[in-house]
Amino acid sequence: MAIVYNHTKQTLAEGKLALGVGLRQARTVDIGKILKTAGFDWLFIDMEHNAMTIDTATQIAVAGQDAGITPLVRVPGFEHHHASRALDCGAQGIVAPHVDDAETAARIVSACRYPPHGKRSMTGGLPQLDFVPTPLNETVQVINDSTLVVVMVESPEAVANADALASTEGVDIVLIGTNDLCMEMGIPGQFDHDQVADAYARVGEACKKHKKTLGMGGVYNPVLMEKYIGLGARFILSGSDLSFLMSGASARAQELRALSIS
Repeated sequence: MAIVYNHTKQTLAEGKLALGVGLRQARTVDIGKILKTAGFDWLFIDMEHNAMTIDTATQIAVAGQDAGITPLVRVPGFEHHHASRALDCGAQGIVAPHVDDAETAARIVSACRYPPHGKRSMTGGLPQLDFVPTPLNETVQVINDSTLVVVMVESPEAVANADALASTEGVDIVLIGTNDLCMEMGIPGQFDHDQVADAYARVGEACKKHKKTLGMGGVYNPVLMEKYIGLGARFILSGSDLSFLMSGASARAQELRALSIS
């Protein structure tokens, strides 16, 4: 039987935190090795808020898998081709934004999984299988088993539908997009608001009930991160290449500006 290793899926199965990094600036395939060495588990290849092409995204994905870091692509919409193209060309999972109800969640699952669990179209050799010719029945099983389907909760409606989202067969992770959620709640930027904590508690309970993983995105304050991890978050978007670049560059500039000159 063919085997496809998904590092993040294994990390979560072991009860550990799975740490991801959003890619906005990166355009070269070595970013997977860089972030793997830095200690991260998955790449959040963002095609919703990014000018990156599908070609660049999937090249990064193929190289990322080989480096041992899980490449996930956030698609820009619900059309099946956004998910299938990314998966066919090397992604090990799809992140779907703005999933408000179970019907939409099921639509995403259908685009990401082969029959009988979905309607994803079969293609030729897959990079996840190193292009090794593999019987179709084996391909279907190992690819379905190793592909992560992540749906994002980014509205009060989605929070209200948390149980239905988490119970959708084929969904692996329910990721709270805290920034957009706060915007839609009318409390922009108030990540410590009681409504946000209530949302994490509600979605976390739904995930626990249906044996799914709770994800956290948009929260980067360590104290708040610890709080929401305490409410069950395990799939953690830890920052972005842009934020890390700005932080490191700003610190270096300030350090050098502080040097005395004669």
